Formats: sequence, C-alpha cells, structure tokens
Amino acid sequence: MKGFFITGTDTGIGKTALSALLLAELRRRRINAAPMKPAQTGCEGDGVPDLDYSLSMAGMTVSDEDYALMSPYRFEPACSPHLAAELAGTEIELAKIVGAARELAAEYDSLIVEGAGGILVPINRNKTMLDLMKALGLPVLLAARPGLGTINHTLLSIRALRSAGLDIAGIVFVASEADEPGFIEDDNGATIEQFGKVPILGTIPFCPHLRNPAPVYSALPLPVAAEVEKITNQLTL
Repeated sequence: MKGFFITGTDTGIGKTALSALLLAELRRRRINAAPMKPAQTGCEGDGVPDLDYSLSMAGMTVSDEDYALMSPYRFEPACSPHLAAELAGTEIELAKIVGAARELAAEYDSLIVEGAGGILVPINRNKTMLDLMKALGLPVLLAARPGLGTINHTLLSIRALRSAGLDIAGIVFVASEADEPGFIEDDNGATIEQFGKVPILGTIPFCPHLRNPAPVYSALPLPVAAEVEKITNQLTL
C-alpha cells in the first residue's frame, strides 16, 4: 500500500486542506491517487464533508462503491469518533478500515488517508488514531499551525509518532489567519526541526478559497499552488 496518512497536532489544524491539496497535486501529475476519510463525524445526510472537499479539489468523480470504501464510518454528531460510534450503537473496527484501504489500493496507485482530530483521538474504547496509523503502515504527514504554541504541540506529536515506530515524512504548516508570518513563525520552524529532527516541508499560505466547501485546485492563487508543488516535490512517492 502506497500513500500518506495525514494527521495533525490538533483538531481544526488544516488536515483536510492539506489532504485535498496533496491529492489534487498528485492527480495533476497523473498519479492515480485517491482520498480516504476512515471515520467522519458531523455528517448530514449521505455526504462526507472532508471526503467531498478532497474530491472537489481534485475534480474527481467516484463510484458509490468506492465512495463507501473511502469513508467506511460516518456519523452525524460532531464529536470524537469513538463517542459518535457509541451514540450510533456501533463500534469502529480497525480491520474494516484496513480492509477498505486494501481494496482501494488495488484500484489506485496511492492513498491519501486523513485522520480525525489529533494523533491520540480514540476510535473506540481500546484503540486510537495512532493504532490506525500503525495498522495502515503509511508514512505520516503532520499538519501544524505555524504560530505561537506550535512548538510544544508539534514536538509532542513527533514524539508520539516516533515512539510508535512510524515513518514521519515531514511537517506542513497550514496558516489559518491572514497575518503575515514574522520572526516567531520563522523561529518556530527552525526550532521544531532542531529538536524534532523532522523536516518542515513548507507552509500553506492563508487562502480564503480553502474555506469553500467545494474548492477547485485550478482556482487557487499562484503562491498556494507553488507551495503545494514544492511540498510534493520533497515527498517520496
């Protein structure tokens, strides 16, 4: 199985934007990549918001069968996956997610798997997202905020991933505010690289278009597209 697992230092950190941008860039390069959102909460109707976002960004249309494999667990309450599953009277099973990923891997060349929340978010009462990462065995991309507070959160995340024996492909900062980066952001990256021994692959600039629930890759500003290309060039595909 080839691809990347996208996780973050926290919820709302930019995982979905990073996943969608990487997927779109891979497909622009004619790599037959596919998205996967194993557990999605906060669903309304039959849609899967994060998965739909990635499919829109990449301009992809998939079969109902593939769509089901790409998001085997989906729940209405906007809470932790383990709690949402319990409220629905079920339990998230690692084996079902791994089986779905293997079916997709037989059809697609690369998978971009987006986790839910942070690294240690529970998926049931015994397993966390970290266990899912280990079960899938994909290199991990860590999404983080560039500003104040990111050093502690990011270094702790690196430690958790490394202690689990996972391959950390790199860190990507995702800017959620329009503020221009300054000396704090510059030092944060250097400090994390120094202490974490993990490369900072780049920073996705703030972009209002990324807040569109149905974004289009070709509509992105040039600086955003250029940064995504730079980040992708550093990955072993």
